[in-house]
Amino acid sequence: MLVVVLGTELILGWPALTEAYAQLRAPHWGWVGAALAAEIVSMGTYARMQRALLRGAGTKVSVRRHVAMAYAAHSLSVTLPGGPVFSTSFNFRQMRRYGVSPAEASWCIALSGVLSTGALVLVGSAGGILARNTGSWHTVAGYAAGAIAVTAAVRLLATHPLWLDRPVRVLLGGVNRVRRRPPEHGADRLFGFVTQLRAIRVHPAHFAIAVLLACANWLFDALCLWLCCVATGADRITGVHLLIAYCAGMAAASIPVVPGGLGVVDAALVLGLVAGGLTSAAAVAAVVLYRLISFGFIIGAGWLVWLLLRHRAKRA
Repeated sequence: MLVVVLGTELILGWPALTEAYAQLRAPHWGWVGAALAAEIVSMGTYARMQRALLRGAGTKVSVRRHVAMAYAAHSLSVTLPGGPVFSTSFNFRQMRRYGVSPAEASWCIALSGVLSTGALVLVGSAGGILARNTGSWHTVAGYAAGAIAVTAAVRLLATHPLWLDRPVRVLLGGVNRVRRRPPEHGADRLFGFVTQLRAIRVHPAHFAIAVLLACANWLFDALCLWLCCVATGADRITGVHLLIAYCAGMAAASIPVVPGGLGVVDAALVLGLVAGGLTSAAAVAAVVLYRLISFGFIIGAGWLVWLLLRHRAKRA
């Protein structure tokens, strides 16, 4: 049945595919270079976001090391089954090698993910507002209220850590019963870790910089998509419609169906660009070029960086 559906879609979409192939054969290489540069800047802003968080907590790691971690971790995350688990483990080990404490490393990785997701929501909401979708104001207000509530709860628990003592000991006792360990096994290490987390205080300026860099990460990636549209001659789409199509594609990427969202993200981007006014052929050509850069080039570079870091770790 699946073969029949795919065959029918291929026959119906063949004219658009042939036209898209013709556009890809002769792109404007200057714009292709600009798109590649925008994607490299996007990866750099994510690395600098993590650096800003660690600097705010009092730990300095060079930009070069953060950029290397960002490339390698991104490749692990999007290409391996269960990639986010491998990516998180890799980031933690690398930060520990660079002298970051376990609490700071865990805190930085977790907060980076929260900021990145929140920034995408903010960018998408801004696109909806610019498109005169008044309901987006309610979305922004709702997410802002949720973020304030979570922040207040975390600060309250950090100020009164003894509130967690009884619930954590009950949970730890249950885990130890399953593992056939003494009820208090691991309690000292766990509460020592909580004590380290309490000591982390981020300067508001560094946190604000991290938020701006998280937004810039998505915006430069969206800029790469727009430059790919221009490179293939598909420049008849407004920035607002492109931003909405981009956010739809990135939202589809969160569905872990296949590594890198291959097929899922591409379809969402193509549909979004067509809804924004592009022809099917122009949208396909732009998305294929964008994915060659954002997936092919960046992932390839990330795996090379991962191999280099692993080689260095073995030598050390």
